[in-house]
Amino acid sequence: MDTPPPEVVRRAAAGDPAAVAEVLKGIRPIVVRYSLARLGHVGAGGATAEDVAQEVCLAVLRALPRFTDQGRPFLAFVYGIAARKVADACRAASRDRTDSVAAVPDAPDPRPGPELRAVTADLGARLSALLAQLPATHREILVLRLGVGMTAEEVGTVLGMTGGAVRLAQHRALNRLRVLAGDTLARMIP
Repeated sequence: MDTPPPEVVRRAAAGDPAAVAEVLKGIRPIVVRYSLARLGHVGAGGATAEDVAQEVCLAVLRALPRFTDQGRPFLAFVYGIAARKVADACRAASRDRTDSVAAVPDAPDPRPGPELRAVTADLGARLSALLAQLPATHREILVLRLGVGMTAEEVGTVLGMTGGAVRLAQHRALNRLRVLAGDTLARMIP
């Protein structure tokens, strides 16, 4: 890391424009790497690491006249500001529940609404829990036959079974699933 020397930092804190430029030039790559590590390329709420790094540089620029050397490295001062700016970006993202769109649509969204998505997600979770109780081969057969839509012969080729063996295993898996689902419903209804 190419950090600004203490003498340059002292001159920048005193208001020397050339020293300020040198300090900002030295800390910017460090701050960008730090922001990338904390936020990723597209961070919280759509704020990029570059955006947060820019905010950090501005905050350092504003705080520089108040900086006094207390024996700690100047980068500790910069990292303190960067940590607060990253936290601010994360807090702002947690409050912002909107999705950005390039243009306002002319027609309503045809996709299912939140209620249907929640019901579908719940049903999927329950089905996954039931499938998890089946043997791996039965689970694989049901997924390939019912989920993917493969024929018994195609599934047999994938799993090294005959088409008839796949159909028999599917029958057994569905019967076991009915029993498990009945037990689950019995536990849910008082």
